[in-house]
Amino acid sequence: MTAKATGTATVRVRLFARYAELVGQAEAVVSVPLPATVGDVVRRLRDDIPAARALPERPLAAVNLRQVKLDAWVKDGDEVALLPPIAGG
Repeated sequence: MTAKATGTATVRVRLFARYAELVGQAEAVVSVPLPATVGDVVRRLRDDIPAARALPERPLAAVNLRQVKLDAWVKDGDEVALLPPIAGG
């Protein structure tokens, strides 16, 4: 995949379960320079919200309800969800 967009993307980040507890909020909005990946969004979240540094470096992620890897591209208006691992029992 190649990224051609330039400028800035505003991305809504949704945090679930334990991640929302760690960060102290279930949602945040971050801006990242384009081209940008999910990994860039996670890094910006960590920079903008000090409590987000408690998140793992490589969380499970989804963009617009589709599970992706951290190298997936994001664009302006995307929703990135960070999903903690789920254990069954």
